[in-house]
Amino acid sequence: MAEGAQVVIIGAGVMGTSVAYHLAARGCTDVVILEKEPAEISGSTARSAAGVRHQFSSDTNVRLSRYSIERLKHFTEEVGGYAELHQVGYLFLVNDAATWEQYRQNAAMQRELGVEVELLTPEEAARFIPHMNLDGLLGATYGPEDGYCDPYGIALGYLRRARELGVRLHRDTTVTGFELTGGKVTGVRTSNGSVGCDMVVNAAGPWAGYLAREAGLNLPVLPYRRNIYMTTPFPQIPGPIPLTIDVGSGFYMRKEGDSILMGLSNKNEPSSFNTQVDWDWLDSVLEAGLHRFPILEAAGLAESQCWAGLYEITPDSNPVLGRHPDLPNYIDISGFSGHGIMHAPAAGLLMAEEILDGRAHSINVDELRISRFGSGALSAERNVI
Repeated sequence: MAEGAQVVIIGAGVMGTSVAYHLAARGCTDVVILEKEPAEISGSTARSAAGVRHQFSSDTNVRLSRYSIERLKHFTEEVGGYAELHQVGYLFLVNDAATWEQYRQNAAMQRELGVEVELLTPEEAARFIPHMNLDGLLGATYGPEDGYCDPYGIALGYLRRARELGVRLHRDTTVTGFELTGGKVTGVRTSNGSVGCDMVVNAAGPWAGYLAREAGLNLPVLPYRRNIYMTTPFPQIPGPIPLTIDVGSGFYMRKEGDSILMGLSNKNEPSSFNTQVDWDWLDSVLEAGLHRFPILEAAGLAESQCWAGLYEITPDSNPVLGRHPDLPNYIDISGFSGHGIMHAPAAGLLMAEEILDGRAHSINVDELRISRFGSGALSAERNVI
């Protein structure tokens, strides 16, 4: 594979394809995407729970959501393909006084940025889920413009349009290293040969941290398994319902067709690339779910429809975006810590600006640059599911 490109993007998931599309839409079509799997969009993007929301604790993340969700509303006419955005809302149920005060402050900040968000009493929140257990609840926040989407459809739409404009895709091509000359990346070594480049984009998702090491860089992004469990059709909870999170336990659920999709992060599980469903963890998920939503006791488990994917997590649960100061033609777009799908439209736009204009400018993402990890003053995103 003796070829070169102005930009080489590593990873054909939603981030890599979004960057490729936004570059091509601005006329930069000398772009190669390298995907290690035999098929594109087959990693974390395809294994996402697909939530999209405005309800974050960080001003920057809210801005990323506002832009991205607006684009997803108009995805078919603007890009092609289908985002399948279902704005059924997000409902956060809070049972701790300090947490409730933080959510109230978050809601005020979100409203200042033009986000529609409601503060609900426990009784008002109970209208969404039959027979919800209100014990201990202090209140809830509800974002009616939040919901879920089709991650595969979004990434495929970006990729198809980018390729129509001239972007090339190489499947089954594993990156094995980088060629560095004069403090810059001059080429990317792969299992199929080398590709020369003027700019390289690390959009490798859960593998981004390990890939960065091949360029001599420290990128604090690690993979963590997240399990998603599906019930058999369960009309006892009629749809649609918001994507509902019991903040105290971390349990979440939403409707997927006639079934219930549910999950709960295991914070004690070590980092790994394991994507086999953890059946031992199911008992903990059900215990948390049944406490708040006892109606789930009547649901059956659809074992063949359950799956696991990987979060790409940073120490502050925020992504790493932009050029690396030690390697100025290398760009990170990774570490989204569970909110990558919902921020892909904005992140792709901003990294196209970083490449073509020298700096992202539509949204100020300076607090998301890699340099923050050396400052000793991290501001963690609190609303992580």
